[in-house]
Amino acid sequence: MKHWKHILIAAIIFITGTSAFPQQDKYHCSFLEKFNRSSSKYFQPHTGGKGADFIWKFGVRSPTERKTKFLSLKIDPEDPAGAGRGPEIISNYFTHFGTYATRLKIPDVRSIQPDAGAVIGYFTYHVDSVPGLSEIDFEWLIADPEIIYIGTWTGQHGNLRRIGRTVNMANGIIYNTSYKERPSGFTRPLTGMQNQPETIPAIEGYNASSQFYTYGFDWYPDRIRWWMIHPVTADTVVIWDYRGSQEGIPQNHTRYRMNFWHTNSWPVETNPYSIEKPLHPYETEIDWMSYDPLSRP
Repeated sequence: MKHWKHILIAAIIFITGTSAFPQQDKYHCSFLEKFNRSSSKYFQPHTGGKGADFIWKFGVRSPTERKTKFLSLKIDPEDPAGAGRGPEIISNYFTHFGTYATRLKIPDVRSIQPDAGAVIGYFTYHVDSVPGLSEIDFEWLIADPEIIYIGTWTGQHGNLRRIGRTVNMANGIIYNTSYKERPSGFTRPLTGMQNQPETIPAIEGYNASSQFYTYGFDWYPDRIRWWMIHPVTADTVVIWDYRGSQEGIPQNHTRYRMNFWHTNSWPVETNPYSIEKPLHPYETEIDWMSYDPLSRP
């Protein structure tokens, strides 16, 4: 990943901004947030940017699905670059091992601004003083909606570790599956049980900006499985089933999140120029987010 510096920035933003959220060691039970009301029972909106009044809105009616209302996250072209510098929602309380899922649609910018540099993050994130960072993520760079980035961040500030996989779901291509350390830059490919499946089926016509898709991950102490639901067959398509080692698997609690931010240093895999400042308030549509804990903490 080329966006490790943004992780450090986001940590600082989060630490300085936690006063807006409950501080008790409370945990969410199982929930499904449909975002069909004017506010959320489970999430609070947040921004590390300028805080324009249009960047999030709950209960927006979908123009393409008559019965669907969604959470709208719009990027502010005036916001600075960096993770956490745009609109974000953060869970009120902690989450931990369990199943996480969402249904969303990212903006289609290819005919408007093909080199736009912006990231949609669906993820967990929290920093504890002793175990350090706990993050599991899905990420889409809007310049190429066929590509998905998945992985985790663990470790302490100054010694971060990443396991990650980059895939093109439309063509069934796995670009890389690797372990990385920051700031040392050490990188090695993952093999064996840490590299399963070794091939993935193409989803014909997959384009994360063309329609809503359902994505999720199952987080266990010794395994993480990232997946999506096939839009035609409704089968579960496993993108990565990481196991065989606890290396890179967060063990500490976290908070459940979704965000949208400008990157000026992390281009998508297929376009090295895709780091332009967004020219318009592009919109990400989140139909719902769910959480089902492995067990009650």
